[in-house]
Amino acid sequence: MATITTKDGTEIFYKDLGSKDAQPVVFHHGWPLSADDWDNQMLFFLGEGYRVIAHDRRGHGRSTQTDTGNEMDTYAADVAELVTALDLKDAIHVGHSTGGGEVAHYVARAEPGRVAKAVLIGAVPPVMVKSDTNPDGVPIELFDSFRAALVANRPEFYREVASGPFYGFNREGAKVSQGLIDNWSRQGLAGGAKAQYDCIKAFSETDFTEDLKAIDVPVLVMHGTDDQVVPFANHGPKAAGLLRNATFKAYDGLPHGMAQTHPEVINPDLLAFFRG
Repeated sequence: MATITTKDGTEIFYKDLGSKDAQPVVFHHGWPLSADDWDNQMLFFLGEGYRVIAHDRRGHGRSTQTDTGNEMDTYAADVAELVTALDLKDAIHVGHSTGGGEVAHYVARAEPGRVAKAVLIGAVPPVMVKSDTNPDGVPIELFDSFRAALVANRPEFYREVASGPFYGFNREGAKVSQGLIDNWSRQGLAGGAKAQYDCIKAFSETDFTEDLKAIDVPVLVMHGTDDQVVPFANHGPKAAGLLRNATFKAYDGLPHGMAQTHPEVINPDLLAFFRG
């Protein structure tokens, strides 16, 4: 397996496909998944001539099951170490959900010349949790219930998320894919329970407002209007409004995991942005 070892001794697994002379596209997965969530996009953009890279966030997938460092500062630092190790320049960073927060946190701090563009898909910025400054956010009690369910029965909790709100399979008339459900659970259970428990705080309570304001490269913000995990109104439009150079695309009726349920819609829009 291809890995790098970070400064604190954590092994980060990654996939790196395509010509090293091609423009790199780096994919950042959501919670509690792994690089495997991007299989469709990896193959699609490899076929379009890009160098495609995806890593397992620390504590997830095949990376070290860490009990420390499971927060956005360290996630972004891990990405910076991976980018340096692979010497990626003019890369496009694509993040879904928690991965979108990781992208925002990394890109806002990236060395000059490392990043050409970024994409946020159903992403957690600006901030998820409800507070006095974010009255439309999600009450912290919901995230507390996530933590309790993970501790009580992680396999059942993950099955419920994948078969219900994540892909919109709980909607009347939805075309349910048992393969996507099984693959979601497989990826989640491959990672470490402690790291995934900690990551709930990272994705729900981190405020990315200043990150978004600091980013000066072009950013495509994509969000499904029927996102039951990261609610549309409090995320996609607000994130785009904070960015200096944003393109915002709303996807009517599409769910949180729309890149997997509707790759035939998402991939061409990504390609157009990459080439634009």
